[in-house]
Order: sequence, then C-alpha cells, then structure tokens
Amino acid sequence: MQAILGRGFVGLYLEGSIALGEFEADRSDIDFVVVTDGDPSGETFLALKALHARLAAAEPKWGLELEGSYVPRHAIRHHDPRPAAQPYIDRGTGELAIVHQESGYWIIHRSLLREHGVVLAGPNPKTLIDPVHPDHVRQAASDVLREWWVPMLDDPTRLQSWGYRCYAVLTMCRMLYTLRHGTIVSKRFAARRTQDTLDPRWTSLVRDALAWSPAAPPDLKETLELIRYASRPLT
Repeated sequence: MQAILGRGFVGLYLEGSIALGEFEADRSDIDFVVVTDGDPSGETFLALKALHARLAAAEPKWGLELEGSYVPRHAIRHHDPRPAAQPYIDRGTGELAIVHQESGYWIIHRSLLREHGVVLAGPNPKTLIDPVHPDHVRQAASDVLREWWVPMLDDPTRLQSWGYRCYAVLTMCRMLYTLRHGTIVSKRFAARRTQDTLDPRWTSLVRDALAWSPAAPPDLKETLELIRYASRPLT
C-alpha cells in the first residue's frame, strides 16, 4: 500500500473486532482503514485493486477476510452527513470497488477508529479525526438500522443463514447498547451487557447467538422480532 500510494500514504489502521479485543480467527474478518492525502487517481486505484486481487489469490485464508476503505484525510476528520464514495473492499470478495456507504457508516467507523484503532503505520488516529459526539453515534446507529436492517423485515433472505442470524442478533445487541450509551463496543460485550437489561424473552435468543453453532442457531422468527424491537422508534 505504501509503495503504491507513495507520498499519498498517511496511515494504515486496524479497527473492528481486532481493535475491540474480541477477534476470533474462525469467524472474524480483518477491518482496516487506509488514510490517504487525497483521492487516489484512477491509476492508483487500479494498482490497489490489483494488490487486493493478488492477496486474495495468494493468501485466500486472510486475503479474502479483508474488509476496509481508503479515505482521504480531509474526509475522515469531520462529520459529513453526505460522505463521498470511497475505495472499499468487502469481506469475501477480494475486489476493491468504489462504494457509497449507507448513512451513518462513517460516523460509527470514525468513532471506533479514533477511540480504539490499532496503528500499523502513521500517526495516532486521534490526530486525524475530530471527537465524535455521542448523539451523532446514536443517530448513525439509527440510520444503519433504518437502511440496512429494517428492509430485512420484509425480505429476510440473508437471515436464512444460521451464521447471519447469529451476527444479526449480536448486532442488534450492539445497536441497542449504542442507542443507549452513544458509544461503540464489541458485539459480544454488548450481548453480555444487554442480557442484564433486555426483557427475559430475548435471553435464549442471545445465548444461542453467543454460542454461534449450527446445531442450535437463533430462531428466525425471534431474530426478526428482535430486529423489529431494536428498530421500533424507526418503524
């Protein structure tokens, strides 16, 4: 990345489960953010795209587990309600593309990166990112619920996968925690904490999600009900 970006390289950071101390090698991806000095040129983008394709082909175990973005320093510093599309690679694809994320995505990731980011190269992320107000984090969580999760109430195709149901239940626990506290924590931490505050009707569902086993996955109907519950102010 440094060789391709040259003077345009500012820093490389890990976030997500690695940064929050709950990385699990059998199910976690590798979340990263590369901060650049400006928008990459077309030639630079193609070189980065080729880099990720080589990583995915040569080291598929982890090359296909990379998920992250290349973001100019001017875009990552401040809250922007309408952020521009950025180079992004999604887990499992090995393909870098220009993607416009849903509302709230960058508020959440800016907060996580600023407070918990792991520096692989470059300055402390707190020097690159302004503090993120808790109310902005809460609003971002609401936006993600509205744009990504609420549509699944009508089209639960993704939730047919037992693994995605586990992910959905744990994510709803994190969303509920974020809406209450205005901060980002790991999904498993949030699940353990919300078990003490949620209605007991969700106890077994959260327990099944934490177990993450195809033998006893979260119930589909109950998972949808939890999504509806977490999204209730939005629907």
